[in-house]
Amino acid sequence: MCRMKKSLYGIKQTLIHWYKKFESFMTKHNFKKIIGDHCVFINMYEHENFIILLLYVDDVLIIGQNKIKIVGLNNFLSKSFAIKDLGPEKE
Repeated sequence: MCRMKKSLYGIKQTLIHWYKKFESFMTKHNFKKIIGDHCVFINMYEHENFIILLLYVDDVLIIGQNKIKIVGLNNFLSKSFAIKDLGPEKE
């Protein structure tokens, strides 16, 4: 019997480990989960600015008022996760 040090793609525990890693990353960058949905993270900045990050499986939508902060978050995410930026949301 062997114990794996990291999860593999395709097993049930993979999603749980990925979410825990993502949640840890977000809390390290001062984001908080909202009580009603654990896939919605929010960070409040000065002067009533905010960023909301919506997570659905492995898709992310970032909403905010300050484009510089959004780009900064996107850069942080790309350093820790393999992401593909699809640009602004399309209807």
